[in-house]
Amino acid sequence: MSDRPSSPNRFNEEKATYAVRGSELPDVEAGVAAIRETLKTLGARPGVYRMQDARGDVLYVGKARALRNRVANYTQVERLSKRLQRMVSQTRSMTIVTTQSEAEALLLEAQLIKRFRPPYNVLLRDDKSFPFILLREDHDFPRVQLHRGARKIKGRYYGPFAGAGQVRKTLNALQKLFLLRSCTDSFFNNRSRPCLLYQIRRCSAPCVGRISESAYAELVSDAQDFLGGKSTQVQAKLGEAMNAAAEALDFEMAAVYRDRLKALTFIQGSQAIHAEGLGDADLFALASRNGGICIQAFFIRGGQNWGHRAFFPVHTAEVSEDEVLMQFMAQFYEDVPPAPLVLCDREPSETLLLAEALSQRIGRKVRIEVPQRGERAKLLRQAQRNAEEALERRQAESSAQGKVLAELTDLFGLEGPPDRIEVYDNSHIQGTNALGAMIVAGPEGFRKNAYRKFNIRRPETVPGDDFAMMREVFERRFARAQEEDPERETGEWPDLVLIDGGRGQLNAARAVLEEMGVEDVPMVGVAKGPHHGREGREVFHLPDGREFTLPVNHPVLFYLQRLRDEAHRFAIGAHRQKRAKAITASSLDDVPGIGPGSQESAAHAFRHGARGAQCEPR
Repeated sequence: MSDRPSSPNRFNEEKATYAVRGSELPDVEAGVAAIRETLKTLGARPGVYRMQDARGDVLYVGKARALRNRVANYTQVERLSKRLQRMVSQTRSMTIVTTQSEAEALLLEAQLIKRFRPPYNVLLRDDKSFPFILLREDHDFPRVQLHRGARKIKGRYYGPFAGAGQVRKTLNALQKLFLLRSCTDSFFNNRSRPCLLYQIRRCSAPCVGRISESAYAELVSDAQDFLGGKSTQVQAKLGEAMNAAAEALDFEMAAVYRDRLKALTFIQGSQAIHAEGLGDADLFALASRNGGICIQAFFIRGGQNWGHRAFFPVHTAEVSEDEVLMQFMAQFYEDVPPAPLVLCDREPSETLLLAEALSQRIGRKVRIEVPQRGERAKLLRQAQRNAEEALERRQAESSAQGKVLAELTDLFGLEGPPDRIEVYDNSHIQGTNALGAMIVAGPEGFRKNAYRKFNIRRPETVPGDDFAMMREVFERRFARAQEEDPERETGEWPDLVLIDGGRGQLNAARAVLEEMGVEDVPMVGVAKGPHHGREGREVFHLPDGREFTLPVNHPVLFYLQRLRDEAHRFAIGAHRQKRAKAITASSLDDVPGIGPGSQESAAHAFRHGARGAQCEPR
């Protein structure tokens, strides 16, 4: 894998890898020897270093103002914490990347931590991207929509919002307030009469000319003002328009402006916060309890609260709270643009360096402040209370989850509480668009970044044969596991496998693993029982032939039902996506050199050519 960041020319990198191989030294001494080998040619420039184990897996990513001085500290093993001593004992090689400044090193460090997820770094464990509101600028009549992912579309992005629900509420109100279209361009181009949104006064119907381009542009400008924090100006403008319509006895139009004012009031009432003059700001508050840490983030844009989210960073043992906060913020802003003002309830370590790095990344000044009094401090105290409550809930849930996993261990005779549970399900319609799905859960909940889909593609797998489909899924899943991690060192092997099915599916999967020589993975089949429509009548099948049911109010039953239902949801969703893709597939997909743009051009030319063609008599 390339060591260069995704953004070209972002860093001026010089890479070097140093290693000690075949050493018979004790673990700690071998690690120190590898570090000293690196030090021989290491200078005092700023940069990033990576500690790697004997397999080449990244153990730790760090940054330094002077690489030689920082790396040399790891040779003084007796001065290191227990955590870092363990890291040095596993180190067998290092990779060095130099940068132009320490701020660039901090940005690159955050990027590499998110990429490699090393076990000795504080990690922001959150696989959900943040949604934005996108006001597009690639059309004469711009569209407003929810957006996730890379910001490649031309337009203005407003956010981040804490969740899609908050965005949808705001978009719903924006439709009432500004009457901007939300339809796709293809839908827009093929309309001959207004759609339902126009009838219920949520769109101005520019698709059929019910509003001029200049009038629509004014609505877009008002929306930009509102999303940019100028809601009072928009409110005053709408109030004046409503009064003018009423004075002109145009009561129908006055009612339209009244309804738009109500929509504006709804947004202000649901998003307003009591922090005058705050403008655009991000707030972070940290709470710690019984070894756990929660960081609560609030997103304020234009004086409006666009939601908040709780984060629970991992690998925080033996790390100070100010260092946890700094590492969290550096990783958080790898994907999210920072606000001009960042308020924290405590000083992150290296505050000035972090502010410099964020300013450099966004191309404008970013200030990090820790207010001690006034409305801003009051708002941070509220955020801290939210963090404390979220952490208490999380730990209470973890305690309850621990009890459930302990009962699950006893029920299925496992060696210990499972850290990785894999659940498998198949989905197809009479054998078409068949696929298998795997979800993963652990003590902390669902691990959605570990979910996998398996397209059923082998010719010997009979369409619609659930047993054959399960065999193919298990062969591919565990053949890869044996190839990539034969010693089971990475934690990617399951401690328990649940199969959505009865004795037949369980035996098919079990036979596959026995052929591979894998006989120590606990497996359980979960069937719906004789009354398929009744929850709580599931029958659990064990490999030794036993089967049993649980009382309908048993907590383990509730937990297993949740896992089974999540696997079913994921499999059905993946199947629908595959089916939708198949419906829109074109015979041109298989022609080399013909991409989506060329396909669209060919189809457009064919449609228009067919309309104008005249049949010539023979």
